[in-house]
Amino acid sequence: MRHLRTSDIAKAVGAHPNTVRLYEEWGLLPPIPRSPSGYRLFTERHRDQMRLAWTALHSNLPARPLVTSVVRTAARGDLGGALELAYAYLARVRSERAQAEAAVEFLEHWAAGQATDTGMPARRIGEVAQHLGVTVDMLRNWDRNGLLDVPRDPANGYRMYGPDEIGRVRVIRMLRLAGYSIMAILRMLRHFDQGGGSNLRQVLDTPRPDEDVYSVADRWLSTLDEAEQRALDVIAQLEAMIARASTR
Repeated sequence: MRHLRTSDIAKAVGAHPNTVRLYEEWGLLPPIPRSPSGYRLFTERHRDQMRLAWTALHSNLPARPLVTSVVRTAARGDLGGALELAYAYLARVRSERAQAEAAVEFLEHWAAGQATDTGMPARRIGEVAQHLGVTVDMLRNWDRNGLLDVPRDPANGYRMYGPDEIGRVRVIRMLRLAGYSIMAILRMLRHFDQGGGSNLRQVLDTPRPDEDVYSVADRWLSTLDEAEQRALDVIAQLEAMIARASTR
């Protein structure tokens, strides 16, 4: 059997050789035998596994622990179990994508001026929190971060949530539950408040140039698209690895 070097494994994915050593340390590669002189003796199986690990983990995607479990299961030699976990990850990503899309549809319904609730008298923050199933701290946090601008009762200074504010809270809550970040929602609401009633989906998914640091949740729809494609790539690699292992 022709053995491969650490540099060969690294070159297969365009990584640094130290990354291969780290993946070995983290249990992402199968056990690597050593020569009498201590050199690592890699095989094609290690190269396949390195490609799988690189595809699965070389990005900041949601549900990373589940993806890591896919790779570690494959590293232990249980390719069938890894394939099962990969399909479970694909199902999870697609479920999150469906939730994210539903939240955007609700946003567009609200932005078009369609009613999201029955008429009701203005309420204080505690009543609104109880009515909508959120906490008072969440409402105050959204207020502090600029997502809300709740008028106050001139007589006592209490925030009073009318139909407009409650509808806005419903939109914020649904977007947050669907995975969108505070920054993404704020960006979209500012656009909406300035008269931008269209292309809210694009604004929600596109960080501005002045947003120097952002997370995957700041471009959540794109992140989920990328996660789905990566899951499909992982599945294809596992299926190819199973096919090769069956002919050895």
